[in-house]
Amino acid sequence: MAVKFGRYRWLGYMIVVLTMVVIGIPALLVRGCSWESREPVKEDGVQVKLQISEKEIISLPLEQYLIGVVAAEMPVSFHEEALKAQAVAARTYSLLRMVREKEDDQHPDAHLCADPGHCQAWISNEEMRKRWGWNYRPNYQKISSAVLATGGKVLTHEGQLIDPVYHSSCGGRGTEDAREVWGHEVLYLKSVACTYDSPEKQKPVNTQMSLQELFTQLKISDQSIPVAAGSDLMEIQERTGSGRVKRVKVGSQVFSGVELRKRLGLRSTDFKVVCTGEKVLFSTRGYGHAVGMCQYGANGLAQRGAKYDQILSHYYQGTELKTIPDK
Repeated sequence: MAVKFGRYRWLGYMIVVLTMVVIGIPALLVRGCSWESREPVKEDGVQVKLQISEKEIISLPLEQYLIGVVAAEMPVSFHEEALKAQAVAARTYSLLRMVREKEDDQHPDAHLCADPGHCQAWISNEEMRKRWGWNYRPNYQKISSAVLATGGKVLTHEGQLIDPVYHSSCGGRGTEDAREVWGHEVLYLKSVACTYDSPEKQKPVNTQMSLQELFTQLKISDQSIPVAAGSDLMEIQERTGSGRVKRVKVGSQVFSGVELRKRLGLRSTDFKVVCTGEKVLFSTRGYGHAVGMCQYGANGLAQRGAKYDQILSHYYQGTELKTIPDK
């Protein structure tokens, strides 16, 4: 009888364990899937109309939208203070475009779009899960905490919202003056020193293309290029104050560094070029237009002890942090 009783008790334990597996684990999974919805992000206040595809526009609270922006625009591995600086820049950028009350030809029915080439990058919670996998929960918590910690904070200059443009990496050379990129002065978008960029990002990246590719992208007839041009095919005629290419001559035509970068898809205007035979080799440093906040530089500053407000005041000089009302 003792043996049988022990056997039944063992069977009872197994039933309990199986019940926990069948019922408990799915319950945890369901809870995990809806976890971010219980984050203390305000559901009232400013609503953003966001175009996420050609035919789809969604509406969501500004602070919730910003979580998706910071997740898309800056590596989650970055220091918390860098993420906070990104949150403030993204909030200011968003509100500026919402208060301008001007129709945008690319998305007239939405305030912003999710295309980083036009507005700001943005990803949904579903996309975050795909990218982060098992790290979704701590990563979401880290980014949402950065957004919440800066709630309502925006950057202003002379009482007005600024246009807080930012870029990935200045390559350690320092940021660029807005005038060199867009042709007009912006008092808070001046070139500033930035030696805080990641050492890895300061290394040159090589891009090679054929002469035919070069001619096609620049819409140049190869007949207008001297046969004996050789290494003199491209000549950098002028650089900006920060050392980036301002004007370059290709054959008989002259291009601005900004235009050349755009047409050829180069990482930046901080480049050197070598022409050999039928090939052209570009060696670039940094990534982006180099105006405003350098994101990798912001992370470097944060790792050196800078707070988010100090990071922002460095890249957007002469600006002030203000807090907007909840509604």
